[in-house]
Amino acid sequence: MNFWIVGSGRFGSGERGAQLRFPSVTGGDVVKAGFISLGCAKNLVDTEVMLGLLQKNGIELTPEPGEADILVVNTCAFIESAKEESITTILNMAEYKKSGRCRSLIIAGCLGQRYGQKLLDELPEADAIIGTGAWQRIMEAVSETQKGNRVILAGPSEIIYDARTPRIMTTPSYTAYVKIAEGCDHRCAFCAIPMIRGHYRSRPIEDIRTEVERLAAGGVKEINLIAQDTTNYGRDLYGTPSLARLLKELCQVEGVRFLRFLYAYPRFFTDELIDTIAAEPKICKYIDLPLQHAHDAVLRGMRRADDRAGIEILLDKIRARIPQAVIRSTFIVGFPGETDSQYQTLRRFIEKQRFERVGIFTYSREEGTPAAEMGGQLSEAVIEERYHDLMSVQSKISEEINRSLEGRVMEVLVEGRGEERENIAYGRSWREAPEVDGQIYIEGDTKSQPGDIIRVRILQGFAYDIVGERVSDSMVESG
Repeated sequence: MNFWIVGSGRFGSGERGAQLRFPSVTGGDVVKAGFISLGCAKNLVDTEVMLGLLQKNGIELTPEPGEADILVVNTCAFIESAKEESITTILNMAEYKKSGRCRSLIIAGCLGQRYGQKLLDELPEADAIIGTGAWQRIMEAVSETQKGNRVILAGPSEIIYDARTPRIMTTPSYTAYVKIAEGCDHRCAFCAIPMIRGHYRSRPIEDIRTEVERLAAGGVKEINLIAQDTTNYGRDLYGTPSLARLLKELCQVEGVRFLRFLYAYPRFFTDELIDTIAAEPKICKYIDLPLQHAHDAVLRGMRRADDRAGIEILLDKIRARIPQAVIRSTFIVGFPGETDSQYQTLRRFIEKQRFERVGIFTYSREEGTPAAEMGGQLSEAVIEERYHDLMSVQSKISEEINRSLEGRVMEVLVEGRGEERENIAYGRSWREAPEVDGQIYIEGDTKSQPGDIIRVRILQGFAYDIVGERVSDSMVESG
């Protein structure tokens, strides 16, 4: 089985299945569908469950857009640049209605959820919209559009996929994302996600474990837990944040080697969670902690629940109890009213904290958010200047940290081989999350295959990537 998946800049192949053909849902020729998934890993999981539902209902998946009767673009609408990418991709796919077999162009995900009828009116090329809460209605959209009808399937939803939901993995066979919750109860002033994804709702621990057990049995070694806020997990079901409880349960699953959770807000980063990370060898000592700013006035304007003093106490606590912790954070520059003095506070904070990984976002004025109506909107020139300045600061820090690793030996999960040089493989250690962090390039490695876990000595660190060499011929685990 092959499928077409773009967004992270890659084409994926369904390594876990064979080439199959299914009877058409309309009773005629085989109906084929192609997918493009844009945006974050949470969107990617939605794509995977829609792929699973299509296949279950007799739709063949194709890697060739020109051969697809149905094209689905799972869109992102988080910030302005993401919306522009989504629109451009939709229009590019619309060309296949002229040059290919495409009879149905379906807009799925965040963009459709956010703009609904307005989007359908402004894009006559599109035939249907499926909102973030309507992924389970993908076959309804297919059926209606194949009849020539234009439909909108969006609005509030309480539904989140579970272990029984059909799902076709698009990630390599050794790694997978598992969505543990949907939606967000935070009301950050700059963010449109609560409007798009709805309120926070967790999956039961037992259901998540069932899914992880199935993935591990199929050869998945790295599980990446995702949600809009993973540290808020379980509060709606169990009355208290329960990520630590979930992690302890998943650590018992045989076959899982690396267990990582992403998007952890500081507010519910409990002592129990810190102790669990420190104690469990399967849990990557990788802390993804989006802080957004370090000046209290800006944090209040952002409607963040944290202040700088509390953030610093938490960071000190994490580093004291988990000495090997790698901390990644994200920050926004150019929030309305951000003064140069406030920006300099953020700059000094990053210099002092020396995070291993930092992502910098330029403020995006999103309609419908409180920040969009605030005074003191900064010029694009000022925002860009601060962005590049902060990236320069962090680049130097990251390079210094990566250079300090030289001589160390660590386990690396091999992900591929160099196309130009056959004796170079590449992969990630527990220090690097998939798709967002750099890679470790392994020189003189002619044997490793994707999914292998090998020991690598670090030779040279750079700002983003690392170069190493395989240690003898020893292999920790083969793929």
